[in-house]
Amino acid sequence: MSKLCRALEVTRAGYYAWRNRWPSQHRLMDAALLERMREHFHDSRGTYGSPRLHYLLRRDGMRVSCKRVTRLMQGDDMKARAARIYRRMPGTTAFFAKIPNRLPDSVTGPNQVWVGDITFLRLPGRWRYLATVMDKYSRRIVGWELGLHRKAELTVTAFNKALTVRRPPRGLVYHSDRGTEYGGYVFTDRLKKLGVVQSMNRPKSMNDNAHMESFFHSLKSEEITGRRFDSEQALLDALHGYMRRYNRSRPHSALGYLSPIDYERQAA
Repeated sequence: MSKLCRALEVTRAGYYAWRNRWPSQHRLMDAALLERMREHFHDSRGTYGSPRLHYLLRRDGMRVSCKRVTRLMQGDDMKARAARIYRRMPGTTAFFAKIPNRLPDSVTGPNQVWVGDITFLRLPGRWRYLATVMDKYSRRIVGWELGLHRKAELTVTAFNKALTVRRPPRGLVYHSDRGTEYGGYVFTDRLKKLGVVQSMNRPKSMNDNAHMESFFHSLKSEEITGRRFDSEQALLDALHGYMRRYNRSRPHSALGYLSPIDYERQAA
């Protein structure tokens, strides 16, 4: 003990006083914060970073700064995981030139602009295709469908499911990329019959549909990456759970850390 005290340049009495001292109020608060942070981090499957954890702690009534949350995460080796998303770059032809980008500069309410896209999800030895429809105003997922093939029937089914949740007025803008699933007559005719204005990405401008790209990144980071789905039903169950959580309770940074449904309620 004497050697340790000499190395630390402290007295034996000072060392024993420190060892027997009660934890400070600051350390006790750190422990309480860390325990609650671990619960939220676990609920997010290890995907929430310091901004979302900070928001959730404040929502729980805890007074804490974002810097303190970051420090506690670093000390506990709590790192949010993320997935790398490989963007596809579909070719464009004159066939799509008749459908320009008609996205308005701003969206002031629900059912003004819907956006859609398709992504790939892996099952053992095969792929599945997820078509999704989002209300751009609140980032709420209003329709989706998982299918064996990437065809117009898949995007039409996802759109029809959105119609069972919403009753958009004529003049709704539907924006997507320039894939054949959205440019084919099966899909375009369906939109025309309902008075929906179709809009598509400009050539080589994938960021035109950035909201859907961001959603797919969140979906794969928070629900898909690191998990193995041995059956299509297991994948469907995971998607159903994530869509409910995303719409109802997941804090969205672009919405002031409200969930899409809470954002719509607050606006209403």
